[in-house]
Amino acid sequence: MFKKPFTSAVTAGALVVAAAAAFSPAPASAVSAPLNSARIAAHFDLAKGQTPENVALAPGGRAYVTFAKSRQVAEVSPRGDVRILATLPRPADGGVHTPALGFPLTVGLVRAHDGTLYFLYATGTPDLTGVWRMRPGGQPQRIAALPANGLPHGLALDPCTPTLYVTDSVLGTIWSVPTTGGTPTAWATAPELTPTGFLGANGLKIHNRAVWATNLDQGTLLRIPILRDGRAGEIHTRANGMPGIDDIAFTSHGDQLLAALDEPNEVALVQPDGSHSTVLTSADGLQNPTSIALRGDTVYVLNAGWLTAKDPNLILAHLDR
Repeated sequence: MFKKPFTSAVTAGALVVAAAAAFSPAPASAVSAPLNSARIAAHFDLAKGQTPENVALAPGGRAYVTFAKSRQVAEVSPRGDVRILATLPRPADGGVHTPALGFPLTVGLVRAHDGTLYFLYATGTPDLTGVWRMRPGGQPQRIAALPANGLPHGLALDPCTPTLYVTDSVLGTIWSVPTTGGTPTAWATAPELTPTGFLGANGLKIHNRAVWATNLDQGTLLRIPILRDGRAGEIHTRANGMPGIDDIAFTSHGDQLLAALDEPNEVALVQPDGSHSTVLTSADGLQNPTSIALRGDTVYVLNAGWLTAKDPNLILAHLDR
């Protein structure tokens, strides 16, 4: 997600860039190892609100993304072509009461094995804010309402339960919701999840029977064990000193992960002991990275351009394992 102030930068810096049908190279940064061969795989249209917020990978090289500002869910082909799958309804008040931001936005996104997409919509209104589901070929429908005075943000799926987990960046809460829908449960609330000025709990992943969350304002990475009865265990801070941390993706080397740092315009490699180093920068084409994912040795980095106000894009890089 973004750091404020960003709204004026987005509206003033509208740059229309068609979806790329071919990769365009980005210059390598001096700190790229162990990531290399960074290249821009798709450009998005800032003037149309195509500010990518989250990504879910699918077979065949496809990627699904949420475009926050345009309230859309889209599919990006391996060639970089963009196909809009759904546009969510605009709230009656225009979304001006959306907490912290003042406009409605689509945010967290996950894909189940059967192709069902689950995603979040924040509007500041009780009729639309919550968890939404879209089955292949179907229409989006809300399956769980979340508090209108909050900002649902990160989304993760535990297929073993099956349960969806949701970070709330304003209320400092992680919610749990069955994939069948229904009433959400406040799974974890703690000072470690709260904002200190703008947005708190943000990115979210399930890894080794634990919920991992980031706190954008506090610049921290948190681990919360999932106990045998499904309740939340004690919160542990696993890394700090990363202001603007947004989404994360595990590399398959234990608890090592990659983190998108929105405002610093960086991707960091975070080791299990909490140490971290910069592996991608704006020299590689980053434009306020908001989401990150891995498919094999290929790293997907989504960039929204909230502050740079130019060239929201998808960057692919190779992870040297």
